[in-house]
Amino acid sequence: MKKKINKVIVVEGRDDTANLKRFYEVNTYETNGSSINQTDLERLKILHEKQGIIVFTDPDFQGERIRKIIMSAIPTAQHAFIQRDEGVPKSKSKGHSLGVEHADFTALEAALNQVETSVSPDRNENGLTISDLMAYGLVMGSDSRKRREFLCTELRIGYANGKQLLKRLNMFGIGLEEVDQAMKKYGNVIQ
Repeated sequence: MKKKINKVIVVEGRDDTANLKRFYEVNTYETNGSSINQTDLERLKILHEKQGIIVFTDPDFQGERIRKIIMSAIPTAQHAFIQRDEGVPKSKSKGHSLGVEHADFTALEAALNQVETSVSPDRNENGLTISDLMAYGLVMGSDSRKRREFLCTELRIGYANGKQLLKRLNMFGIGLEEVDQAMKKYGNVIQ
């Protein structure tokens, strides 16, 4: 018996849909790769109003590009993220693509169980600042990239560079307490 997902999941292509349908009873909306346009955004707005949408794009440049476009047009959309290593093809014959189509059930389940809702930055009363990121060594440090990778993996928000991280944390309403909890784990990992 497959688990039913009531919201529409926004994916990049039919292989992503096929993989999700192996494990879930789900409706998807395919953006057909990076070719998302105004018509797609209008349709997604309607789907979001009627059923809700979960953006579940690949953990690569194009997937992030699509996510940002949708996030800008539909700020209350929900988001699921797989880690880069969870989207790697299991066999060489599948090519070099990276994405939802290659994720196993465990990775998909973890991503869908950790769905985040973005909020407009002005609605987030616990807004983080660049000073907060500096205090945790997430920017302007010799190992900042490694720290960001760890934090983004812990919070399952997809990798973000220094500029993107502050915006993404605030958009998802992630406060200082959650960052602090995750970074305490980082301290244990590196010792």
